Amino acid sequence: MREITVAVTQMKSRGSRKENISAACGLVREAVSAGAQAVLLQELFETGYFCQKKKPSYFELAAAASENEAIRRMSDLARELGAVIPVSFFEKAGRSYYNSLAMIDADGSVLGVCRKSHIPDGEGYEEKFYFTPGDTGFLVWDTAYGRMGCGICWDQWFPEAARAMALAGAELLLYPTAIGSEPADPSVDSRPHWQTCMQGHAAANMTPVAASNRIGTEWEDGSSVTFYGSSFIADGRGQIVVQADAVSECVLTAKFDLDELKSRRRGWGLFGDRRPELYGRLTSPASGL
Repeated sequence: MREITVAVTQMKSRGSRKENISAACGLVREAVSAGAQAVLLQELFETGYFCQKKKPSYFELAAAASENEAIRRMSDLARELGAVIPVSFFEKAGRSYYNSLAMIDADGSVLGVCRKSHIPDGEGYEEKFYFTPGDTGFLVWDTAYGRMGCGICWDQWFPEAARAMALAGAELLLYPTAIGSEPADPSVDSRPHWQTCMQGHAAANMTPVAASNRIGTEWEDGSSVTFYGSSFIADGRGQIVVQADAVSECVLTAKFDLDELKSRRRGWGLFGDRRPELYGRLTSPASGL
């Protein structure tokens, strides 16, 4: 029996990078005190969600993984607490900029960096101005507590990404997130759709899914996004086992037996009955939309 307790967090953005990192460290400590061995923080937690508007000055927020303050702090914290901590950050790599994630193992080592593959582009979420589409593919890592795969926000809407990580042996799927209201159409509430999509990944791959989202209203030059929190953890059948509300800073945990889940996947036959030779259309451009 290999049991793991995973935690999701959610928090509002503070006034400075230092305050945000300190707040995130506090949530990690709270999660580990509650028994968590892996703690998921939200997307780009170091700063406010700067992607609402196109501002060249915000490129100054980016840094190489080796120079990123949040990664350094979380690496020290992971080593101290013995926890796995995926860290979302704004990465500068040569002349390119990425929305990236560093996987920090329980000994504080950085196992690797993955880059957000799917980049949204719309009012309030102008990410294509800032981020180059990722070139790493969908990575999984052997951590101290299990094999984990991570997608970043918009990646969570694509079943192909979840399946690719599951086929690579992911035992947990983790998604740091920044999503909320739609400035282009305030009547749209994507939260139920957002959750149901990821619940489908969990059910289709018989693999637990955890998503960590921000809360609070953030303003940028007359635009605002109200992030709807609702961070959650779903089990291997796609059922939500814990869920946060839309406004509170919090930590939530859930425990899973990874060996039991592995046995259940084998017995159910979802992977053994796949027909890859029939799936060529998945790598073709969309048609008939």
